[in-house]
Amino acid sequence: MREARVAGEPQATQAQTAEDQPPQSKILADPTLARRKSQYVKALTAVLMNLHRTQKKRKHKTEVTPPVTTKKAEKQNQSLEKPCGLGCIVIPYCQRFNDIRCFQTLFCTLQLAQGIVFGLVDMSIDTFTKNNHVKTFASIILSTSYDISSCLIVLFISYYGVRGNIIRWITFSCFLIGFGSLLFAFPNYSGEKYQMKTESEDICEETKIPRSCKTPISFQSKYISFFILGQTVQGIAGIPLYILGITFLDDSVSRYSTGTYLGLAEASVTAGYAFGYVIAAPLVMTAENSTIDESIRHSDDNEHWLHTWWIRYVFVSIIAWSTLIPLSCFPQRIRGTAKIKAAERKKPNWLDKKFKDLEFGTSIKDFFASIWILLKMPMLVCLALTRASESLLLVGASEFLPKYTENLFVLTPAVAVTITGLVLIPGAALSQLLGGIIVSKLRMDCKGFMRFIIVTSAMSLVLLVFSLLVRCEPEPFAGISENYSGTSQLGNLTAPCNSHCKCSTEFYSLVCGRNDVRYFSPCFAGCTYSKTLNNQKTYFNCSCINEGLTTSDDQGDFIDARPGTCGSKCYQLPLFVVFIFSTILFAGFSGIPNMLTILRVVPNKLRSLALGLTYVILRVFGSIPGPIIFRAAGETSCTFRVKGRCGHTGNCWMYNTKQMAFLFLGLCVSCKLFTIIFSSIAFCLYIHSPKTSTVWPIPLKNVEVKKKRKKKRTDL
Repeated sequence: MREARVAGEPQATQAQTAEDQPPQSKILADPTLARRKSQYVKALTAVLMNLHRTQKKRKHKTEVTPPVTTKKAEKQNQSLEKPCGLGCIVIPYCQRFNDIRCFQTLFCTLQLAQGIVFGLVDMSIDTFTKNNHVKTFASIILSTSYDISSCLIVLFISYYGVRGNIIRWITFSCFLIGFGSLLFAFPNYSGEKYQMKTESEDICEETKIPRSCKTPISFQSKYISFFILGQTVQGIAGIPLYILGITFLDDSVSRYSTGTYLGLAEASVTAGYAFGYVIAAPLVMTAENSTIDESIRHSDDNEHWLHTWWIRYVFVSIIAWSTLIPLSCFPQRIRGTAKIKAAERKKPNWLDKKFKDLEFGTSIKDFFASIWILLKMPMLVCLALTRASESLLLVGASEFLPKYTENLFVLTPAVAVTITGLVLIPGAALSQLLGGIIVSKLRMDCKGFMRFIIVTSAMSLVLLVFSLLVRCEPEPFAGISENYSGTSQLGNLTAPCNSHCKCSTEFYSLVCGRNDVRYFSPCFAGCTYSKTLNNQKTYFNCSCINEGLTTSDDQGDFIDARPGTCGSKCYQLPLFVVFIFSTILFAGFSGIPNMLTILRVVPNKLRSLALGLTYVILRVFGSIPGPIIFRAAGETSCTFRVKGRCGHTGNCWMYNTKQMAFLFLGLCVSCKLFTIIFSSIAFCLYIHSPKTSTVWPIPLKNVEVKKKRKKKRTDL
């Protein structure tokens, strides 16, 4: 009995064990369930491993960055916040000026001075090349020497300069701006007056022989040499301002105040450029050979002294050097910077976390490695190309607008330049200032910056189309758009009424007849007699002018023609100015948001180098080709070009304004489309960056197995 009970117990135990573990037997019997369990185990293992890694990283982060390191960094920044003084001389009264607002005032004054230099140099080079028939290659070198010199050194200064005392770099720029301005003044002060180097014919049967062609060669070589040297010095001086100065401002103010300060700085440069245009406008010559005698134009020595180029450059040097000593008194870190940096250190950039273990040294190898890191960021390259397209638009517009306004509304060059300098270019300064203030007040992030750029660029594109639809009918020009009372052919300035005068097209001096028709010169109008009334010549007995209202002078003689253009009957100039001003206003809104985006999407240690790399791309694709492209577009619309003196190519005096409008519209629309395209690409790249992706890191194979298993279950 006992043996039977003992013999039965193992069987019962085995049966009970088999009943207690039915899944195991089923799994062993079913290979599909065994495979599924192994997949569950793998997925669970991966999740646990990733969770363990995340906890380990958090623990490591708290261990690597203890509060002691933060306090050490704060003490280091506070040690650089020294009192304001000149070397070892510290004046207690001056400590009230040791803040970012005082520095911003001096910094904007310095940028204003260089902006004035830019405007003066552009107008001076344009006048010089026209009046002296400078070759195309020399003209391009004169215009682009600033950009070329700055591109050669910008990367080195942006990488190594940020490691030192930025205030000293800015002070050095202050000295170079004043010195470079004096280099521009030297040939104008010591050289001959290139504006008055030729005599010209005036009235009919009174032809003066031009001077020898060899006389201005020495002055031309001196002028070109000093201007290339001055442009090179200004290019070196601009790098610490536009690269290191921006980095310094970004370090010295809070994150949401940077836009306002950068807007003020950029607006100062543009306002200075406009001011340079305005003070240079009286010196713009209407032609290469003026018919007005030098004795009449410069009868007063004091007035002649004021109407020279060199005094304006000396004025800029005084402005620049007036900020030299005050800027030298600032410490390496302005008071309050340590608190700002400590607050921002609590919210580090996501790229700083990625490159936190990467040290950037001072060797050439580290220098090129840092550049390669930035070049591998497609977002940065797109933002740099956006800046290049905007620069191409603004630089080209400043080159093209004066000529377009002059020919469209029949204005003198001086008036066209004044309108461009007083009304149109300040729109860019106002837009940069407002753009910085808007993004600062709205506390935008990088997404907001790029959305703002795309929207404002689209609005400026629409306004640009409306502005170029404003046109006027061209004024009649004898021999070109209007024949000589039916006695000549279009395209020929010579007619029976002036054939006996033997006029030459080398001498251009526009006059307006009493019949409201423009003539190439008093000689081509057939005028045989002239008087000077109120320091202005008037012409009489013009054989080609037989119609129109007659007016007499004090002696009873009837005036047939006056120098200059006729009064335009087109009154759409105010409407054109409003549209162009609005276009430039919205186009310039994107400048500061683009710069702030660049500062935020790169590692904190590489901000200055990123700005330098952007600067190179901006110059290569924007500032350097911009004037060349727009100038070539303007020359293709030339309808009348005279034969130049001494075998040189003559200037173009008549343009097809309709063709100019379409060319200008096509170039500007292309620039804005590139801005929108590159900004949209950068926006998409930012959205899909690792900062915004929150994908759970499970191996891809497990995800596919899980999807297949769900599909099989639904099929069953």
